[in-house]
Amino acid sequence: MKIGFIGLGNMGAPMAANLQAAGHEVVGFDTVASPDGLDMAATSAAAAEGADVVITMLPNGDILRAVASEIHPAMKAGAVHLDCSTVDVQSARDVAQAAQNADLSAVDAPVSGGIGGAQAGTLTFMAGGPTDAFETVRPLFDIMGQKAVHCGDAGNGQAAKICNNMILGITMIGTCEAFNLADKLGLDRQAMFDVVSTSSGYSWTMNTYCPAPGVGPQSPADNGYKPGFAAELMLKDLNLSQMAAEAVDADTPMGQAATDLYAQFVEDEDGMGQDFSAMLPRFEKRGRG
Repeated sequence: MKIGFIGLGNMGAPMAANLQAAGHEVVGFDTVASPDGLDMAATSAAAAEGADVVITMLPNGDILRAVASEIHPAMKAGAVHLDCSTVDVQSARDVAQAAQNADLSAVDAPVSGGIGGAQAGTLTFMAGGPTDAFETVRPLFDIMGQKAVHCGDAGNGQAAKICNNMILGITMIGTCEAFNLADKLGLDRQAMFDVVSTSSGYSWTMNTYCPAPGVGPQSPADNGYKPGFAAELMLKDLNLSQMAAEAVDADTPMGQAATDLYAQFVEDEDGMGQDFSAMLPRFEKRGRG
C-alpha cells in the first residue's frame, strides 16, 4: 500500500517507520522533523499524491483543518484520510465531511499508548468513520498497534478518546490524593498498594501506572517522573473533554475539577514537562489550605 504520512514527531515517526518496515511504501512530510530512512516530500500535498491512505498526526484541530485543505485536493478519488491526531470532535467531523465532498473517505483514529506504544507497535486506536474505510485501514492498525475499535460514525473515535482520558485524569488525581493521605496517616505505601490494587480501589492508575516510586510495576515515577504521558498532554485532552461537554450540555463536574487542577499544575506550578502522575509530589508539597 502507498501511504502518505504527515506529522513525524515523537509519535508519528515511529508509526511511519513501523509501516515502512512492514513493507509499505511510505512518503512523509513534516514542517520540522526529517526522520532517517524515510522518503520525504517537499509539501504535504506532494506526500498525499497517489497515496492509497494518507495518515495525519497533528497537534490540534486548526492545524488538521489546514492540512486537510492542502491534501484532499491532491489525493486520488477513493483514498482514505486516516487522522490519528487527538483533536476536538467537531474538527474531526468537519474534516470527514470535507473528505466526503472530495470523493474521499475519512477515519478519525486517535491513539492510546504513548511514545513507547508507537515505537513498539502496541498502540490502541479508537476509530470513527464508515465501516468500509475502517476495514481498508485495519491492516495498518494491525502493524502500528495491538487493538483497534470501530466506535461508529465520524468523530466517535475522538469522542471515545476524550471520554477515556477524562476518566484517566480524574482517576490519577484520586490515586495521588489517596497516596498523599496514606502518607500523612502513617500508612506504608506498599501496604496501601497491596490493599487497593486487589480491592475496590483497583484502577489502571494504581495497578499499572502507579504514581508512587518503588511501588507496583515500573512507571515514570521510578524515573524521576520523566513523561510517558506528559501533564500538558493530559491538560490538552481534559480541555477537549470540557469543550465537548459544553457543546452538548453535559454535566461533568469531576472532569472540570481535574481540568482545573492540571491547568494549575502545568501553567502555574512545575508540571510542564513532567509526567501526569507527578501530581503525587505536587500534593506532597501542599497542605489542606
